[in-house]
Amino acid sequence: MHKTSVPGVWRRFKNRYQIVGTQCETCKTNFYPPRELCPKCRRGGKISEKKFAGLGKIVTYTRVHAAPAGYEKQVPYAVAIVQLEEGPMLTTQIVDYNTDELKIGQSVRATFRKMYEDGDEGIIHYGTKFTPIRES
Repeated sequence: MHKTSVPGVWRRFKNRYQIVGTQCETCKTNFYPPRELCPKCRRGGKISEKKFAGLGKIVTYTRVHAAPAGYEKQVPYAVAIVQLEEGPMLTTQIVDYNTDELKIGQSVRATFRKMYEDGDEGIIHYGTKFTPIRES
């Protein structure tokens, strides 16, 4: 069970509803989640905030049929490692897909979705998941 105060959620608003990481301006390497130090440039690197476009490709994925506590109503669902166009990889849930649609290399985009509800209070937490980009 998650326990989060409403003010705590609002303080993390930007990072919760956008894909915000960092970039080393020295070597142009992008990081997600954000880093305070570039592992390549070390102290010589200048780190700045970077908002990612939210476009990427599925590197690998799996379908979850036995969910952890709190996610039982969502099964089956897909979890994937997505490589963003800007380079970083992240683990995310894939939503709005047909069973036979997911493939390694599938183009995806970030989308805003419900993540979970907080206990008896019913505070709904939203965040970023990914959905396939369908070819026209």
